[in-house]
This record gives sequence, C-alpha cells and structure tokens, in this order.
Amino acid sequence: MKKLSEERSERILKKHGIPFAKHVLTKSPEEAAEAGRKLGYPVVMKVSSKDVLHKTETGGVMTDIRDADEAIKAFRKIKASVKRKVPKARIDGILVQHMFSGREVIIGAKRDPQFGPVLMFGLGGVFVEVMKDVSFRLIPITAKDATEMIREIKGYPVLKGVRGQRPVKFKALERCLVGVSRIMEQNGDIKEMDLNPVMINEDAATAVDVRILGS
Repeated sequence: MKKLSEERSERILKKHGIPFAKHVLTKSPEEAAEAGRKLGYPVVMKVSSKDVLHKTETGGVMTDIRDADEAIKAFRKIKASVKRKVPKARIDGILVQHMFSGREVIIGAKRDPQFGPVLMFGLGGVFVEVMKDVSFRLIPITAKDATEMIREIKGYPVLKGVRGQRPVKFKALERCLVGVSRIMEQNGDIKEMDLNPVMINEDAATAVDVRILGS
C-alpha cells in the first residue's frame, strides 16, 4: 500500500463534503514564517511526505506556533527530526496550518478481508489510544447510522458538553462520517484512511490531518 499525497487526499475529502483545515505548503523557514502571518498565528506545522505514515512518531508535528521566530525554529526542528528518524524519506515541505479549537474525534475506515469496508468513530487522544472507546459500522452507512455511532461511545457526554460547554455541531460530524463512508464505497483502490484528528466545536467539524493508503 502507498500513502496518497496531501494534495490528492485533500481533493478527495472536499469532493465528498469533508472540510479540511486551510494550509500552505512551505519550502523554507522564511516561507513558513510568512505563511503563519497570512493564516494568522497560532498555527500547526507538520511534515509533508508520502514516506512518513505517522507524523507524530517521527517528530513531524508541532502545535501552537505563535510567531515568526517560533515558525522558523519549528521548520528546522521538524525537518531534522524526520530526517533522523526516517533517513530515506522524501520531504515535499512543511505544511503550515490554521490551528482549530474544539474537541478532537477520530474517523477511520479500512477494508476488512472478511467483512469488507468498515467505518470507525471515537473521541481522539487518550480516549481512542487507551480506553479504546470506539464504535464501528459496515459501509455504507446512512445519516441515522452516523447518529447512532456517535451516541454509542462512552465519551458521548463530552460532545454534548460538560461543565458549561456548548454541544458540538452534530450534523457536521454526521456529514463527515457519511462522507468517509462514501469515499470508501466509491474508491475501491483506497484500502485504509484516517482523519485524526477532526476538530469539532459548536460551529463546524474540520479535518486537520488525513492519511489515505491506496493500492
């Protein structure tokens, strides 16, 4: 399996109505600083490379970059870390991306040899990594299925709002789940995909990182 480029992955998401965070691909520390100024600090910076499947594990992501000096340092640090941990990686550049606030969720899908395409949903961070708090459905799904998947996880109250928080925009989250279902249904060459995280708040749901593997 090979990893699709950031550009192609983004086109696939947009075609199926899944918003993706605005970003700029930069080739130098100075470009990164300027991109941050145009997007508006704070920003997230991450490596862009088909050879890097898990950005965080290679030091390929830095968050909460607050000014040009930090952007320049982050660019150099990310590049050096990725080259050290994945020496043969071809690096296209460093993505500078608008930083979203909200609650993190993960949406994933893969083709199971027995059941066919399967969709997964859960809260991001510790909830999915440690608590394994996720729900599953066979693809394709309907909007009703998406609603049920969201309500099934133990962390559902976090999305409804705790300690005075407003509830997230559930309709936007449901559209993302149905969108991923359609992508898998209509693109037989896509074997696996992860939107991790999708940032969801009271106004919108926006994918801020995508990994799509194809044949």
